[in-house]
Amino acid sequence: MLMNTPLLDIRNLHVSLEGKPILKGLDLTIEKGEIHAIMGPNGSGKSTLANVIAGKPEYEITDGDIRFEGRSIVEMEPHERAQAGIFLAFQYPMELPGVSQIQFLRTAINSIREARDEPPLSVREFMTQLNQYAELLKMNPELLRRAVNEGFSGGERKRNEILQLLMLAPRLAILDETDSGLDIDALRIVADGVNHFMHPERAVLLITHYQRLLDYIKPHRVHVLSDGRIVRSGGPELALELEKEGYGWLSQTPA
Repeated sequence: MLMNTPLLDIRNLHVSLEGKPILKGLDLTIEKGEIHAIMGPNGSGKSTLANVIAGKPEYEITDGDIRFEGRSIVEMEPHERAQAGIFLAFQYPMELPGVSQIQFLRTAINSIREARDEPPLSVREFMTQLNQYAELLKMNPELLRRAVNEGFSGGERKRNEILQLLMLAPRLAILDETDSGLDIDALRIVADGVNHFMHPERAVLLITHYQRLLDYIKPHRVHVLSDGRIVRSGGPELALELEKEGYGWLSQTPA
């Protein structure tokens, strides 16, 4: 009997930045159709994990492996990982002056489609999808005509990241503190976008400090990251426990 291949399978991952170890033997498996949340104190390695999966070049993998749909991706360039179906929403989305939002998205989508030997998306199909998703995310249509994130508020930038997620339709979405700085209304809208994205063939890895996001996006598994390792995993109830108790217990956890 053949076993299903996990969408993402990380084994014994060790990562350093400028010679300093950050991830120290991390294991994580995410199946298709699952939402996993990574929580933990500042400096535990959460954003490093996101950046390493996406292929940010300044991080050095010194041991272990990252397999995506059964294939090692540690030697793949960031654009190759994106073409394979990995998406990273940044904690602090950047402004790209002079780069048209519409042209940026069309180029990204058709680059991915070309890598998969699929025909380009027509202008009509593209604009129909863009307007539908912008309406879902309650985005001002005027923002779509600007350069990427130009003059956007923090909340508008986060919505724009989810718009890109919906348009690109990757297999794995990594959301690095997407809830940071959002008021409750914006949080609900962003969560609606993420829930709309979910599909039995896709998965989401949420990185967050706060349980409140998980009131709106229900995770299958919650993991606590500390000092470069996952030290505890559980169901959604673990996030509630962390919200109540904090991370003080980590100092009592044996190394």
